[in-house]
Amino acid sequence: MGFVPLAVKSMYSLLEAPVRPAELVAVAKERGYQAVGLVDARVLYGAVNFVRRANQAGLHPVIGVSLPLTFAEGTLDVTLLAKGAVGYQNLTRLSTRAMTDRANQPLTIEDLREVSDDLVVIVAPQLMLLGVSEQTYAQLGEVADYLGINLDFTAAERQDLQAVAERCGLPLIALEPVEYLNEDDYFATQVLRAIKAGHTIEDPLKASQRTGRHWLRPAEEVAAAYRAAGLAEAAAQTVAVAERCQVHFADQTPVLPAFPTPAGQGVADYLRELCQRGLAKRKLAGDPAEYQARLEHELTVIHQMGFDNYFLIVWDLMNFAHQHQILTGPGRGSAAGSLVAYALAITDVDPLQYGLLFERFLNPERAQMPDIDLDLPDNRREEVLNYLHHHYGHERVAQIITFGSLGTKQVLRDVSRVFNLPKYQVESLSQVIDRVKGPHQTLADLLESAQPVQNLARDSKLVACLLEVAAKLEGLPRHDSIHAAGVVLAAEPLIKTVPLQAGNEPGAMLVTQFEKDTVESLGLLKIDLLGLRNLTTVETALNLIHQHQPDFDLTHIALNDRPTLALFDRGQTSGIFQFESSGIRQTLVNLHPDNFEEIVAVNALYRPGPMDNINHFIARKKGQEAVNLPAKELAPILAPTYGILVYQEQVMQVAAVMGGFSLGEADLLRRAMSKKKLATMASMKEAFLAGANKRGYPNAVAEQVFAYIDQFANYGFNRSHAVAYSKMAFEMAYLKVHFPAEFLAALMETDPDTSKVWAYFSEAKQLGITTHGPAINQSQERVSLVDQELWLGLDMIKGLRRDFIRAIIEERNQHGPYQDLPDLVNRLDAKWHKEALFVPLIDAGALDHLGYNRAEMAEGLKAILEGAEYAGLGLGMAPVVAQRNEYPLAVRLAREHAVLGTYLSGHPVSQYQDLRTKLKLPTVAQLRPNQRVRLVLMVTRMRKVTTKREHKPMAFLTASDETGAVEVTIFNRLFTQLEGELRVNGIYLITAKTEKREGQVQLLADQVTDAQVVNRELHPADHRWVLRLPSGVAQTTVTDGIKALAKEHAGNVPVVIYDPVTQKATQLPGQLWLAKQRVVQEGLINLVGRSNLAFQALS
Repeated sequence: MGFVPLAVKSMYSLLEAPVRPAELVAVAKERGYQAVGLVDARVLYGAVNFVRRANQAGLHPVIGVSLPLTFAEGTLDVTLLAKGAVGYQNLTRLSTRAMTDRANQPLTIEDLREVSDDLVVIVAPQLMLLGVSEQTYAQLGEVADYLGINLDFTAAERQDLQAVAERCGLPLIALEPVEYLNEDDYFATQVLRAIKAGHTIEDPLKASQRTGRHWLRPAEEVAAAYRAAGLAEAAAQTVAVAERCQVHFADQTPVLPAFPTPAGQGVADYLRELCQRGLAKRKLAGDPAEYQARLEHELTVIHQMGFDNYFLIVWDLMNFAHQHQILTGPGRGSAAGSLVAYALAITDVDPLQYGLLFERFLNPERAQMPDIDLDLPDNRREEVLNYLHHHYGHERVAQIITFGSLGTKQVLRDVSRVFNLPKYQVESLSQVIDRVKGPHQTLADLLESAQPVQNLARDSKLVACLLEVAAKLEGLPRHDSIHAAGVVLAAEPLIKTVPLQAGNEPGAMLVTQFEKDTVESLGLLKIDLLGLRNLTTVETALNLIHQHQPDFDLTHIALNDRPTLALFDRGQTSGIFQFESSGIRQTLVNLHPDNFEEIVAVNALYRPGPMDNINHFIARKKGQEAVNLPAKELAPILAPTYGILVYQEQVMQVAAVMGGFSLGEADLLRRAMSKKKLATMASMKEAFLAGANKRGYPNAVAEQVFAYIDQFANYGFNRSHAVAYSKMAFEMAYLKVHFPAEFLAALMETDPDTSKVWAYFSEAKQLGITTHGPAINQSQERVSLVDQELWLGLDMIKGLRRDFIRAIIEERNQHGPYQDLPDLVNRLDAKWHKEALFVPLIDAGALDHLGYNRAEMAEGLKAILEGAEYAGLGLGMAPVVAQRNEYPLAVRLAREHAVLGTYLSGHPVSQYQDLRTKLKLPTVAQLRPNQRVRLVLMVTRMRKVTTKREHKPMAFLTASDETGAVEVTIFNRLFTQLEGELRVNGIYLITAKTEKREGQVQLLADQVTDAQVVNRELHPADHRWVLRLPSGVAQTTVTDGIKALAKEHAGNVPVVIYDPVTQKATQLPGQLWLAKQRVVQEGLINLVGRSNLAFQALS
């Protein structure tokens, strides 16, 4: 007698079990099992990959699903196992029904009756608890095959189960629960379930000592336990069931939907007609006969490989986009190497002009589906998806599932929450792990090898337990999601091939239960529709440009436009697709690209691996390093990249020119080299050497060339992709140079990152574009461009609800500009009459042109809102806004910053203008490299790091004045001196050396001094504030009040507190000195009373 665990629950019962299917296969083999079953609740997420892995390991797989079954007396789970292909299709239908029925209707006995012939149906042993009728027992006996039993039951309960089985007429079968693989995984499983439930575990250390029995025990041990319990026959039934279940998943060739052609025209003929028609519209860069020959070659290959329908389907999607004025990208990936794609306007890159190879895209010697990814504006992708959905039908089109996983940070947060760990401790733990974790390291790796993490575990048993559990759970799926781009398309209803589930909303496109690689392997056509924010930006910019230049066509610009090349040369590529990072901008500055090809090369080289060649590329361009080619015949291929193999296509061309390979064979060599397939490389090397010898090349030269391309093949980049994406980048740069206001407005409208929006706003000012902050009578919801002037949107103001903003704009559009603050309040619905909505408008300066200053509006707002309640009643109760002095600049700026995250009315550094004038200090805008400077700056961002070599603290600051921002490096020695004194929003006199990094001037600080301290030394006060402690008031209370005042009214006037009881006077530290202002005097009077305040002259 043997035993088969028929219902192992895997990680795909999300947050229920930590069993990874790959580990299940390995452990089951190790523990003596011949077969094993995977059964998750309602879904088949892991079925295909589990079956394939088990088959590879020589383990017999059984797949099934657990679903609720309802009948007159209640509901309980049934386990359904597929006997074969028809049974799998039944599982697919049942799982799809369960995952698409938003009412969550359970199965009925009648539902099972329709499909039970091809399934093994096992009723859960909990049946005996329901007290069902004889009729239900009989019905279950008709549709089910077994009643489950397991070793959790007592001897008495087993007897009761035997009686229930007899009443149903069903044999018993061992349905042993397996929810984790190892005995010591019990606690991790409990934590996983607590994550799902949102619960905490009281006393985790104590709970971690508990064990369970639902682990994958060795096969013989389980079989012996069933024998001892008198259930040998129930265990034997599991082996019989496993033998009956035979499901296999072979890789399938895609079956494409037949594309409907006009008047019954053949698909090949229709494709040819479309290509000829499209090519005739293109401006060709060379001999038309060469284009025709290339087109014929490609069409022949496409037809021979059976892909005519595929190209027509993709053309149809792009044609829909173009007919509906949806901007599309110039191409992505190797598809840009196809002239057919160019003729069909699927791509916008001429492959002959740029020497792109069709065989890199579609190789007749490698039977594989072509892969054309389509780039669309992210705000219009849904339109194309909807077209695809409606055109091919709900049952034949679906999006593709993906899974969000318990990554390192996520699992630490989740497990810490279950452990009820304090937030500060979680942050501390995360910081240590972030500091030491390598790119591919897991928590298990760190516990094994990272001393700082081992120290954390050693110092706290609770942390050690937490890390151990987190390591076990790391990488498990946490939730299902939808693939950002992938869509599958089938000739028949998808449910015949894959299980499905509902989309995010009622009526939305269905979603496959299998991930992208699995659906493709089952013969479904996958098309990637990628939403790119950059295309949304370009489309938005073009809409603005077409308002005054309706004939401008971005696709017709010259890719050798000198002003645009100069932008790349200066590295001023913020906002430019693929060229935004500081590193690539520095590369542009170092290289000084003077043609489009060099921009393509930078795009290809600036990636891990190829990046090592950047300095050689630059040195060779400048003549500082020799360009040595292994053979002069390779000059046309390698000379444009200074002898460096930058592109994969160059590998193919070298193999063709020297080795005599066809381009198809050359592509196979490229793939073998990039994947390090040694056996294939060895045989292809022989063919290469033979071909080279046949062409008269000495064997030593051929050996050298083969070694050369082998060295670089792994780093070569897809040239077709590099050209296409560089073209998009160049087009964006062209807009930035020639239409800066429109381009920056589009960037600001489409970028969700507020910090970037402010950076673009600052850049617009530097470019001389007139800019305005939010304004109640001019601003739209988002940024707008009016007569070449940029107006920030009201959405830039923190704390404003979007529906409130829309109500403001809608009322303004209907009834004209607002006249003053009462007019604004009275014209809006009473539901908006809340101080919390109007104060941010005031503080942001959005109401500055309504006749009152900010102090008047802020102080009078409450009365205006109260008065609005009586407006229209004829009571003559309109509020009068009292005149008062405007807030000091420092107060206005602080409040402005609180709601905008930046300053518009000025800059806090401006209060030190006398200091800057006296010391002749420069501004950020005046900085040049290789200088020693002193300047006053405010710290806006601080990032503390630990040096990798010596593990010492240092900091990187972003600091600014009214002319711009600059990066400041604070090395360890200075940082150690300043630690505790350096703070965000602090203003300092910084002494530093300037240097140029990544195209920008940066500061390496030597000294940092609080600007207040310096200012006091240069402008000593002639008075001081003296406060006498009132009776019964603690000095700490007064000090706290002064601290609050100093936040907005710091100055150079010393503050002294006199205690009449002790007769002791204490001068407060410099950071609590105050300004000589009426608002300060009023604040101090509020603290201690008028009779206890004096403003004394200093002798």
